[in-house]
Amino acid sequence: MKNICIIGSGSWGCALAIHAAKMGHNVKIWSFAQEEADLINNEKKCKFLPMATMPDNIYCTTDIKEAVDGSDLILHVTPSKFFRNILKQYKEYITNQPVIICSKGFERETLSTLSDVAKEEIPNVKLGAFSGPSHAEEVSLGIPTAIVIASKDYDVQYLVQDTFMNETMRVYTSTDIQGVELGGALKNIIAFCAGVTAELNLGDNTFAALISRGLTEVARLGVAMGGEHNTFYGLSGLGDLIVTCMSEHSRNRKAGRCIGRGLSLEETKQEVGMTIESVDNIEVAHELAKKYNIEMPIVETVYDVLYNHLQPKEAVLKLMTREKKSE
Repeated sequence: MKNICIIGSGSWGCALAIHAAKMGHNVKIWSFAQEEADLINNEKKCKFLPMATMPDNIYCTTDIKEAVDGSDLILHVTPSKFFRNILKQYKEYITNQPVIICSKGFERETLSTLSDVAKEEIPNVKLGAFSGPSHAEEVSLGIPTAIVIASKDYDVQYLVQDTFMNETMRVYTSTDIQGVELGGALKNIIAFCAGVTAELNLGDNTFAALISRGLTEVARLGVAMGGEHNTFYGLSGLGDLIVTCMSEHSRNRKAGRCIGRGLSLEETKQEVGMTIESVDNIEVAHELAKKYNIEMPIVETVYDVLYNHLQPKEAVLKLMTREKKSE
């Protein structure tokens, strides 16, 4: 039995809490909202997971020191744009427990991965990244899921694997923290595009082309940034790409559908109602492609849809009429 601290009371944080609590671990969640803490503590509910019930061995607090104190490991599960500021709030309370990054995205201002941000803020703390095809809605209900824990420290890999692996969650290990993080962040962009294609009723052929060519772009940039090529064809790359592109659970796919039917970016954010990592990630990937001199036509085109008034149907035509290439 472990004492687990989860920083963030959104859908993924609560899903991980439910899974850990069902395995017998004691879980403390930190939330920035007293309303969410009260709902978890008093009604055993997460507002983002209406079908799930929070076990009794989960406690939620708005006191971040209380959440971290006495924990054996910390799972950081907040939107990427808040990652550094929230990490700063609790880093002084970390003793010898590892910090496991469960958020997917970049720091927009610096174009940094979240593990790179963590290395700046907590250079002496052991780090891991936990990622893969894992919709919170399904994990909270105990639907079989496979996921990857990546860390340069083998003891961190084995700690997370032993803590979370059971008959409903299979946990694999990896040393490629950069690749696992990049796969989880960049696939959201392709999922956004999948939503656009779904809304335009473009069919299975288009969808398959988007997935395969999108994965090529993700791997191309990911390897340039230090990830291992094979990682992008594993659970945290191809696996996460498939589940996010195909599922109506995906807020990124839902956002793409909104854009596909003509909503503005602000209207899309209001309709989705939760953080849409892909929107920020599209801007970051656009900058990273220029920085590393990587050809990413899908990323460039969807960037033009969001920020340069390119119509979705025109975007499809633009991609289909590019100059001839070999695969």
